[in-house]
This record gives sequence, C-alpha cells and structure tokens, in this order.
Amino acid sequence: MLKALTSSRFHSVASTLNTSLRNGTESKSQLLRVLSEIRGSNRSNPSLNGRALFCSDSSSDGSDSVVEVKRVEAEGQEADSKSSSAIVPTVFRPEDYLSVIALPLPHRPLFPGFYMPIYVKDPKLLAALIESRKRQAPYAGAFLVKDEPGSDPTIASGMDSEKNIYELKGKELLNRLHEVGTLAQITSIQGDQVVLIGHRRLRITGIDKPYNKDDDVIKATSFEVISTLRDVLKTSSLWRDHVQTYTQHIGDFNYARLADFGAAISGANKLQCQQVLEELDVYKRLELTLELVKKEMEISKIQESIAKAIEEKISGEQRRYLLNEQLKAIKKELGLEADDKTALSAKFRERLEPKKEQIPPHVLQVIEEELTKLQFLEASSSEFNVTRNYLDWLTALPWGNYSNENFDVLQAQKILDEDHYGLDDVKERILEFIAVGKLRGSSQGKIICLSGPPGVGKTSIGRSIARALNREFYRFSVGGLSDVAEIKGHRRTYIGAMPGKMVQCLKTVGTANPLVLIDEIDKLGRGHAGDPASAMLELLDPEQNANFLDHYLDVTIDLSKVLFVCTANVVENVPNPLLDRMEIISIAGYITDEKMHIARDYLEKTTREACGIKPEQVDVTDAAFLALIENYCREAGVRNLQKQIEKIYRKIALQLVRLGTPRNKTKVGEKTHPGAEIVEGSSDEAVGKAETAQEDQSTAQTRSPAGEAPDSKDPIETKKNQDNEDSETVEKVSVDAPNLSDFVGKPVFHAERIYDQTPVGVVMGLAWTAMGGSTLYIETTQIEQGEGKGALNLTGQLGDVMKESAQIAHTVARAILAEKEPDNTFFANSKLHLHVPAGATPKDGPSAGCTMITSLLSLSMNKAVKKDLAMTGEVTLTGKILPIGGVKEKTIAARRSGVKTLVFPSANRRDYDELAKNVKEGLEVHFVDDYSQIFKLAFE
Repeated sequence: MLKALTSSRFHSVASTLNTSLRNGTESKSQLLRVLSEIRGSNRSNPSLNGRALFCSDSSSDGSDSVVEVKRVEAEGQEADSKSSSAIVPTVFRPEDYLSVIALPLPHRPLFPGFYMPIYVKDPKLLAALIESRKRQAPYAGAFLVKDEPGSDPTIASGMDSEKNIYELKGKELLNRLHEVGTLAQITSIQGDQVVLIGHRRLRITGIDKPYNKDDDVIKATSFEVISTLRDVLKTSSLWRDHVQTYTQHIGDFNYARLADFGAAISGANKLQCQQVLEELDVYKRLELTLELVKKEMEISKIQESIAKAIEEKISGEQRRYLLNEQLKAIKKELGLEADDKTALSAKFRERLEPKKEQIPPHVLQVIEEELTKLQFLEASSSEFNVTRNYLDWLTALPWGNYSNENFDVLQAQKILDEDHYGLDDVKERILEFIAVGKLRGSSQGKIICLSGPPGVGKTSIGRSIARALNREFYRFSVGGLSDVAEIKGHRRTYIGAMPGKMVQCLKTVGTANPLVLIDEIDKLGRGHAGDPASAMLELLDPEQNANFLDHYLDVTIDLSKVLFVCTANVVENVPNPLLDRMEIISIAGYITDEKMHIARDYLEKTTREACGIKPEQVDVTDAAFLALIENYCREAGVRNLQKQIEKIYRKIALQLVRLGTPRNKTKVGEKTHPGAEIVEGSSDEAVGKAETAQEDQSTAQTRSPAGEAPDSKDPIETKKNQDNEDSETVEKVSVDAPNLSDFVGKPVFHAERIYDQTPVGVVMGLAWTAMGGSTLYIETTQIEQGEGKGALNLTGQLGDVMKESAQIAHTVARAILAEKEPDNTFFANSKLHLHVPAGATPKDGPSAGCTMITSLLSLSMNKAVKKDLAMTGEVTLTGKILPIGGVKEKTIAARRSGVKTLVFPSANRRDYDELAKNVKEGLEVHFVDDYSQIFKLAFE
C-alpha cells in the first residue's frame, strides 16, 4: 500500500532565511545565524490519504491497475497549512486528493522541496499526467527504480537505465520501484518533459516513525548538521542558492527537512540518497545526512587546497616571467647580453662562414645588405619576419657544396643490375654518362626522359640511377600542376610566399648536384596562374639553368650540375619546346621471359619478406608464374603482377596461420586443414603422390559463379622435417598452375588470337596502346550487292585518323583490285561493313592502313590471307608504306599471340634491329616500302 509519510517541521525560519539571502554581502553571516537558530519548535501536517495509480497497457481493455492505500496517522504531528500553501500557491492542497500517478525515476530520488525534470516516454502515462493537470490535480508519486539484479550501480549508464524502465509495465514495474518515494507537484509539461517539485514522502507499506522533538540526541545531531552546513556554505555559493530556492517553495526548516536538505544538495550517489529518503527514523536520517555533509566538507577542503596550489603555481610563474624580463632589460642596458636581432645576425653569419668562398659575390652582397637592414627593423614589424625568412633561405642553400660522384662504371653496372632486370638501353645510357664524367673529371647535368607505360619502373629507375652515381635523390610530381609559382617561386611581397620546388630541393638534399626526378611531365596543367610548361624551360634548358632565377630569392642559382630525370607515359603529350631539350629513352615494357625473372628474383622475394613467410614454407612454381603472367598480367608493366603476387602471399599467410592455430605440432598422417595432407617421410615418391592427389582434387572441384571454390581443398602440403629431433612437421603451401585460381580468382585475359586461320575478309593487325602493345583483327563483310551500291560503313569506336585511314584503304584497295582483276566489279557494286573488334575501346592512329587494305582485298577476291601473318604500317594513296611507332610493343604482342610472320615498314628496320635477341627470337619479319610487297606476302 502507498501511504503518505510526514514529519514535524521547524517554524518561522524560512522568512528569516530568505531575508538573509537577499542582503548581498551580509548574506553569509546572516545565513549562518539563521541556520544556527533552527530549533525544535515544530508544527506538523496531517498525513496524506491517497492511492497510487500505475498506467499499464498490459491489459487488453486498456484499464489501469490501482493499488489502494489507507490513511495512517503519525504520532506527535500537527497540521500545518502554511507549509502546504508554500508548495501549492493555489486553493488546492495535496490533502484534498485521494489518488496519484506513480512515476519511475531512473537516476536519483526526488527530495521534498526540490525540482526535478523527467522525460516520460510512455504516451499513455504522459496523457494521464496531462489529464490530471486539466482536472486541477497536479500531483504524482515519484519513486526511484531499483537496479537490475547482478548489475553494478557504479558503472551503469543512464541511457541503459531509461531504456530498461520504458520496457517495464504494470506489476513488473511496481516490483522494481523502491518502497519510499516522494509526493510531487507537476509544475509544467513541455512535450515529453515533466517538471516535478517534491512535497513529502510516500511509502508503499509502513508509516513514518514518530520521534520526540525535545530529545537531546536529536537536537545535538541537528546542531552538528547545521554546523557542518555552515562551514560548507562559506565555500560554495551554489549551496546558498539551494537554500534560497528551498525556502521560497517550502518555507520553514525542521529536523526532518534539515536532513532532507543536506542529503539532497550533497554529491552522494543515488543509492546513498535513496537510503536517506527511505529512512523513516528522523534521528537515523539525521545521522546519515551528517555523514554525507561531512564527506562534502572534506571534499570542499581538498578542492580548496587544490585551488590554492594551482593559484600559487600560476602566480609563481608570472613572478618568474616578470623577473626574467627585468633581468633581460638590465643586461641589455649594461651591454652584458645581445638582443634578438644581434643573435639572429650571428646565427646567419655562422652559417655562411664555412662556405663563404663558394658563395657567388652577387649573392654575398645581397646577404650583407639584408643583414644590415635587419638591424634597423623593429622585431614586431611584418618586414622583420619577411627579411628573417629570406635570410634563412639564402644562408641555408648549399652554395658550392657538391657530393662526391661515383665514376666507377663496374660498380654502377652492379648497382643497376641489382635493382632492375633487363632495360639494357637505359643502363647503357647511364654508363655512358658516367664514362664521360670520368674522362672529363666532372659531370654535366643532363635531361633524360624515361617514357613508357605505367608500371615499367620509370620512377624506381631514377632512384637507382641516383644510387649508382652516389647523388642525393629528390622527387616531385608535376602531374596536374597549374601554378607557375610552384616552379619559379612567389614574390616576397605576398603573404606566405615560398621559393619554388628547385630551391626547396637544394635546401632539403644539402648538395648542389642532386638527381631530381620530375614525375608525370606529360600531365602538366595550365590554369589562370600561368603555363608551368613554359616555366619549366628555364629550369631544364642546359643553356639557361646555370643562371636560374627564382622569384622569391631574386638571385641566380647554378643548376647546371643537377641531373634531371623526367618520366612520361605518352611522349606526344609533352610540349615540343620541352621535348626538344630532353633525351628520350623509351621503356616499352617487359616480355614474358623478363617478367618471369622479375617476379622470381625481385617481386616474390620482397613480398615474401613483407608477409613474414619463410622460403621453406612456400613453393610457387614457374608454371604458376607463367600462368599468372599470361592470364592475369598481360600489361606492359609489372605493377599489377606485384599486386597479384601480394594477393597470393596474403592467402598463403592466412592458410599457414589457420594451419598452425589449433596445434603447433602436427602428427604424421593427421589432417590439419580441409584438403591438407601430411606426407610421411621426404621421399620424392611420397611428395609426388601427394601433389598428384592434390592436383586431381583441384581439377575435379566445382567452382561457384564468383570464381570461388567453397568445397575445394586448400593446396597445403605438410612435410616432415627429418632434421628436427622432435619430429615436428613443417607446413608448406604449394602454388602451381592448376590451383592458381584458388589464390587469384578466374583468369582475366584469354587468348588474343581468335582464329588459327583467319577467314576471308579478316586480317590481324598490330596496335600500340598506353598500356603496351596488342593484336587486333580487322574484319570486312559484304552487306548488300547491286549495281552502283558501292559504299563503306565503319564501326568499332574509331578516331578521326583511323576513319581517314579506312577511306584511304578503300580507295587503294579498289585501285589494286582494278589492276589485278580488271573484270572484278566487287567494290563498285557492294556495300561493305568494316569493323574493328573491342568496340568499347577507343582506337585511333594511321598504322592500320595496310591491314585495312588487306582485309578489303581478301573479301573482294574471296581469298584468305597467309596463316600466322600480322602487319602494321601507314599507307598513302599511292600505296607507299610509311613508318610507325611502338615497334617493340607490337613485336611483343605478336609473340604473345603466337604469330610467326610480321610485316613492318622499311623505315622501322633500325628500331627492330635494336631489340633484344630474346624478343626477336623465332620471328620472320619482312620490311616493305610499297603495298605490292605486302600483297605478294599475303596472297601469293
């Protein structure tokens, strides 16, 4: 049952307390006097008759469960209408209502005389509260909710508590409420926020215990509480505000209310506060409150000591700062210590002293002028900072400081071979540069441009060159660069001005002859801030960079000893004035044999070490690498090949970890992983049997559409290590061509060669792309035949140049057919369709001219071309064959497709002769000047 609990209260204190709190500076002393005047003249209120109404939606008809309560009289207590009117400033009193709604409190209990806002999430409960206010019954019972059994109240979060409360309904919620709560007045409802003010205690069962107001023990305990509160009020203005708010709404203090006040404003946790609220014995309640306020007093003392210590520390630091400033002024006045400007000048001159002989005279003159100007500038002025930064850059540059170069050709050759496989033409050019430097006794800066597809190692070649020459290396990319100031620097008049990239480079590397790699020079941009390509001319031109002028420094710098290495994917995109000053070294890409060496000698070793895998734990066969290169990594570079090898080793690492996680030691013959057989002994026969069984399983397994094999066996072979005396096994993963797809998925590429023998009207051509070389078929077919219907349709996403090549080929083919077969009217009476497959790929260029003519003639004469023949070359209207580019890339593409006979223009003979022997091996190449030679090779 819910019963109203009341206790006697002190009288005539609230008015005096309010007056004292309103008196400004005298509030503290008067407040202490008011608290000390609290005595035992008490008047009591009659206890409350009431019912607690719990809103619940558990019943189907929506009715609420009601708990009846009876009136219980407290001994020695009298009615006090004054205190009741202090809570309810209307004609209505709590005693006039016989039922209240019970509200759960998740965090802290509500004490009589205090405000508390709560959020009501239950719409039915909120509606009941609103209805109560409309009926002029703005009261409810507020009860703290018990923690869940087994939970730690010190770490439970408020959000979790509220969430659990909202899920409780009816009797389940009633069982979770503490027995003692507070009768609360509903002062306002804003949305789902309800503001309550506590009035008096309520208890589900039991009554407020009576007490003797003249008991000396109670009086002494209350006086001690008052004394402690008085001490705390001296240090906390927040507590004084609590007293003022309390007396405005409640009125007089009494013994019980004094205990409530002390517990409510203390910093105790919710369980301690609930213990005070549940305590019905006023004397015990005062004892609990006294304990809480004593703790609060100790906390206040600690807080005061901490604040005092921090204040002393801050004041000490301020005093020390003032004394230091005074000491500096005194020393300056006596000439005992130089000021900041003198110290700066000394630092700059100290930098200049070791290299003063190497600094050009015009630079020394500028430095001296700036040092003199620095002495006359105020340290607080903006010009002072500009001059200081300018001198910092001028004195930090490595004037005349050159690194000792390596002119040992054999040592350089060894370093280049260590870092890269193949690339003989690039290495030869670097060795020539070193040889010239050795004969001259000094090196001269040059501009080398490495051009080629992505992933062929252009950037890493630049780093290897620097290592071979023993030069400092500096790299910056100009891809997308559109601001000239990045190259030439900003004027010093701008805020945040900085020198250009070359000045920053020299300061960083500390030498005047570094190797500077300018990446992506074919992707220079052009914006509103000028044309960086034009600004690069002064930087790269050997005739100008000896006197390179940076806008920030405004003095010339000698860059003639700097070795510039540029990289580009497409040389044609490099502006011609820049291209004219460069020495182009083309890196066409790698053939299969070169990729095999790179994968085995460089990429695999690096990846294995990066993954933490030992060589004896893995076996990747040459067949697996060959299949990986042919079916997954056909591009010219090896970057994608490196990614695929890393993918393989990541999966190997996962399998090794899974194999070793359940047990570190594996017995012979025991299955350690699905599909992982342990082979007893180390004989070749046993290993061979295991590998054969494993390959059979890999071949027979069923694959999912995504390329995965969920039911497949992992290609893991565990061999016994005979050298280990404990007979521990060594887990070894084998990767071969049959199980390669288990590691890298389904093959990406298929055979480029569609026909073993090309049909009539189909001819294989050779093409160059930014990713390397490729073969393509040009197909021609007849759409319609009729007198005078001769026409040509083109498809395959062809560029303008290629469309023009098709028109030229049509004209030349008609002329040749008229010469070879005068009676053949095929072109005059046939509507033709010429298509270049891979229509989604844009194609352009003139080198497909001879292939198009051959395709048209093959269809017109109904004769297929020679087997294993591919060709490339630009054709004029008179049938002359002009040179093309990308000879190495096209040759590699032909080898990849298994083509044995190639046709190149005669002008490209020199390019073909420069190819490596392994690229030309097994090929029959014909060099032609006129299409009539191609006609004989293709049809006769």
